[in-house]
Amino acid sequence: MVKKWLAPLGIVLATALSVMQPASAQNAADGGVEEIIKRGKMIVAVQTQGPPVSFVNKSGERVGFVIDILKSMAKDMGVELELQDYDFRGLIPATVAGKVDFAAADIAPTPQRALQLTFTDIIYEEPAVLFSKTSLQVTKAEELNKDGVRIGVGQGSANKMILEHDFPKATIAELGSGPALAQALASDRVDAVINIRSVAHSSLKSFEGQFKILEGEVYQWPEAFSVRPEKYHLIAWINNWLYWAKHDGRLDKWADHWRRSEDWQKDNL
Repeated sequence: MVKKWLAPLGIVLATALSVMQPASAQNAADGGVEEIIKRGKMIVAVQTQGPPVSFVNKSGERVGFVIDILKSMAKDMGVELELQDYDFRGLIPATVAGKVDFAAADIAPTPQRALQLTFTDIIYEEPAVLFSKTSLQVTKAEELNKDGVRIGVGQGSANKMILEHDFPKATIAELGSGPALAQALASDRVDAVINIRSVAHSSLKSFEGQFKILEGEVYQWPEAFSVRPEKYHLIAWINNWLYWAKHDGRLDKWADHWRRSEDWQKDNL
């Protein structure tokens, strides 16, 4: 059964606002919407390689679910879009340090992260799953909870706390982003990997025939963008934009293409 552990988003936001920090005097940290419009550029941290959320495809083009969102967002604001690449664990530190206006990725708005940042409204929800080599004599995720099993998880990923709670007997190995995790599985450094379902399907495509998804969704993850707490106007503007993008069908269109189907793989992997 899918679990619902996280505090309501309102509590998360309240927690973040209670620990507001003064704005930095540097770069993107200097302001919210007004500063972005003045500079004529929206600066956003995205994950270097995390298909289908954000990645460079086989043609060398930056694409993905959040990329479509950000391009449309920048267009509606009337500014250029500048993307800065980080590995997943570097997204939040870059935002806290004021190097970017906000971070856009499949980031779960956990209470711990909300101590540093404010999160926008939920953009998408997707279950985490475990996948292994097809040769592993296991069919259900719960069978991995035993001594001697190594499960890979992305560095900085909230999936680690899920493994610690549900798979206490297994050994947890933090190994990097989605592609790095898949490579670790292929080279037998781990017995299984945990990731959101769409990323798991991407890994299955890249290593065709080598992996299988185990039965049992582990957790239903909400995803949101992260913003420095003092950027009230920017937070409100993003939430306003998300409201209209949901109601005019844009978010569903992008989710259908990148997250709910595998059609995107034909032209990009």
